Amino acid sequence: MERGSLAAAAAALAPGAFGQSAASDRVRVGVIGSGARAQGLMSEALKLPGVDLVAVNDAYIGRGERAKAMTGGKARIVKDYREILDATDIDAVFIGTPDHWHRQMSLDALSAGKDVYIEKPMTYAVDEGLEIIAAAAKSDRIYQVGSQGISSATQLKAKELVKRGALGQVTMIRASYNRNTAGGAWIYPIPPDASASTVDWNQFLGPAPQHDMSLERFFRWRCYWDYSGGIATDLFVHLVTTIHFIMDAKMPETVMAAGQLYRWKESRDVPDTVNAIMMYPEGFTVNLSSTFNNQSSSESGFEILGTKGAIAFRGGSLVFTPENLAEDNRWVVESWDEELSQAYYEDPDVRAKETPATWEPQMHPTEERWEEWGRNATEVHLAHFFDSVRSRKPPVEDAVMGHHAASCAHIINESLKREAPVHWDFAADKLKT
Repeated sequence: MERGSLAAAAAALAPGAFGQSAASDRVRVGVIGSGARAQGLMSEALKLPGVDLVAVNDAYIGRGERAKAMTGGKARIVKDYREILDATDIDAVFIGTPDHWHRQMSLDALSAGKDVYIEKPMTYAVDEGLEIIAAAAKSDRIYQVGSQGISSATQLKAKELVKRGALGQVTMIRASYNRNTAGGAWIYPIPPDASASTVDWNQFLGPAPQHDMSLERFFRWRCYWDYSGGIATDLFVHLVTTIHFIMDAKMPETVMAAGQLYRWKESRDVPDTVNAIMMYPEGFTVNLSSTFNNQSSSESGFEILGTKGAIAFRGGSLVFTPENLAEDNRWVVESWDEELSQAYYEDPDVRAKETPATWEPQMHPTEERWEEWGRNATEVHLAHFFDSVRSRKPPVEDAVMGHHAASCAHIINESLKREAPVHWDFAADKLKT
């Protein structure tokens, strides 16, 4: 087991290693949408030097109060996210709202001169990505998307192995996320105090289609097409971001997908099972799958398959398995005329390739494994963001990367709704019509 290279990579990701300014150079943050994921970001941000969480906003009173408590009561609660954007004591914002709000809040934040850390997916629809890319470029603000895996030492090591040719020619990638609980299917418990007096339904609804107040829709928004892209935008976006990062790929040229709602039908209209095939012009095919009806660890994971070897993510480990193969055409050759068969195996070139029992003894590697130690990927990803805010260096995951990762999810959903393949227009950088 080799730990040194991943530990070194993790050390290289430490804030001091990539130019973070002194702790006295403080960045003041407002949190827009302070639910469970945003509170996770807050928890990691509080570990970093020079970061002040000064304001929080949420459409449910309980989450706003809990977020404020995380700051030791220092952060103020605001009712409207625009108050955060108008505030002169705020430099940057976390956007952790449901997907249907991401476009408007991103555009508003950039227009207000705030640096932005936005949770994935960056967008709710493909064309929104082009708007955000243009707005980020025009504003000259830092805009970083929050698929934190690409800041992990594990993914950096995987990228290095692919780049130096350890896998040979990569033609297939298989990745999956499987779950088997109601919570895993986003059917979350609803707080007992949730009501019209504690939930601001209109603030939640925003640009989404009008609908009568529904606590299920509010607290389980990932279950509905009106606010989310379901499995593709919540889970596949992480997988696609990793694939694009490791493979230096932009977008698939063709996507075929299918999805159904089989079991988790309570407060839901998005599928609980999705499968997708994505074909990339770089020369490889991706299989993505997810079901909320079985959680077998042997079936969940991430594998990159090449002609010389394969890498797999297994929990916190990265495993490289080389291809140790020898040709074996015996079952075919032995069906020939006996004299021809014997002559075939007398050929020195054939013996060198197909008769390992006659070779001189030799050793072949079987497996290399690395484990990642140190700070978790979310903390490091946030550290990258704050470094960019201070130094004005480009972020590790910019709007272009976010647009392409989210767009993969959107065109997967488009394919499953059409029940037909869809194609990407590389010149226009959007779905081909």
